[in-house]
Amino acid sequence: MSADDHAKIETSLNHRLATSGFRFTPQRQHVYDVLMQKRDHPTVEEVFIRAKTGMADISMATVYNCLDALVKCGLIRHVNLDRGATRYCPNMKEHCHFYCEECNGIFDIDFVDGPAGNGCHIPAGFKVKQVEISLRGVCRDCGLKTTAATANN
Repeated sequence: MSADDHAKIETSLNHRLATSGFRFTPQRQHVYDVLMQKRDHPTVEEVFIRAKTGMADISMATVYNCLDALVKCGLIRHVNLDRGATRYCPNMKEHCHFYCEECNGIFDIDFVDGPAGNGCHIPAGFKVKQVEISLRGVCRDCGLKTTAATANN
């Protein structure tokens, strides 16, 4: 990422935090950068481990607080699947999540028609603010491994 790109993201993050009543901190910037670098829906523990790499003195409590502020600002969202650990997603477009039961990966799946055409009948007078749909199955890579293993037997 170029210095100009990083400056634009920092300015945007600072503005979003300020309009939500939070102040910009290097720790919030760092945690946000960690989420943006690898969009794989990490748990708080995974965010903490990744954050320690670039900021050795960051604490678990600080990571929790940063994630909480980023969620409240609408910069990231919680992903909760079944009874598993909360994960964090920086993709703020309306989308659903696909959970692979083989590799435990979580993948963003875009809506074909957007959230208004998501196949749900919304009764008159109801207003959708957010859509949360999760799908379960086997991802492409795991499906190919299974097919290859079956073919070799």
